[in-house]
Amino acid sequence: MSAPNSLFVRAAKAQPSERTPVWFMRQAGRYMPEYRTIRKSYSLIEICKKPEIAAQVTIEAAEILKVDAAIIFADLLLPLEVMGLPFHFAAGEGPKIERPVRTPEDVAALRTDRAADLGYVSEAVKLVSKHFGDKLPIIGFCGAPFTLASYMIEGGSSRNYIFTKKKVRAGADTIQIFDSWVGCLSVEDYRRYVLPHVTQLVKRLQKTGVPIIYFGTDSATLLPSMKEAGAEVIGLDWRIPLDTGWQSLKNRGAVQGNLDPVLLFADWEELKSRAEDILRRAAGRPGHIFNLGHGILPETPVDNVKALCDFVREHSAEFKK
Repeated sequence: MSAPNSLFVRAAKAQPSERTPVWFMRQAGRYMPEYRTIRKSYSLIEICKKPEIAAQVTIEAAEILKVDAAIIFADLLLPLEVMGLPFHFAAGEGPKIERPVRTPEDVAALRTDRAADLGYVSEAVKLVSKHFGDKLPIIGFCGAPFTLASYMIEGGSSRNYIFTKKKVRAGADTIQIFDSWVGCLSVEDYRRYVLPHVTQLVKRLQKTGVPIIYFGTDSATLLPSMKEAGAEVIGLDWRIPLDTGWQSLKNRGAVQGNLDPVLLFADWEELKSRAEDILRRAAGRPGHIFNLGHGILPETPVDNVKALCDFVREHSAEFKK
């Protein structure tokens, strides 16, 4: 860990802090001209596989926005390639798995012995950690088993906690588990098919000593069950008011969220009003990390993201009761 006593890490542990920390999912991305310039020379996957470039993208975004945490530039699907499932990104369509997992034989053919091949992610974490030292915490992340299996089309197991733990040793201060597709499940199916595996993943990651953030979309009905997985922080999307979501967790632990990313296209007065509403609902209770309810959208005005970050940094303390 490079910044274990940072504002962000303290909030993740639901410890008191002088103000609300803020960062954004996809804070390094196509909405930034600096990133678009780099993409002229490298594909997304090439950036991920070149530690120096991935670190540059990570650092630039964090410094431009003046956020309270840097999230390493990588992709959820990187473990699929080393498991024997090549993929590529089709323009405007997202990832395409070249040989989807459809049969028991396909599942049996998956490999789990090549985690070391993902070492380029750890190298990027090391470079970012070296750059920031103890000035800014670093977030590593991974895809949850159900979400990765969803991309694989049917079945398959995620052993990527091996590679994720290497991120922590390289200097990550927090790990976020993305369960982006989990909201499509009923509570019953979530508890039966997903919760046991996520709980196992969380327990293994917690052995590293860093707090874990567990995030899903369309997850309002699943929040109490998601809390049972044991992560210190639960990510809330924008479909549920922040205080209602926190109450469904019995106000235990920390929460992250939860501004609708589309509001970053609104005029400043509307955006400011919505940010104030979230801070008002959090009421300065220990354990709130300000974020969006999902990632920054591609055409988002950069100035609005900067202004929102500045507002939370400068005014969140005013909302403490």
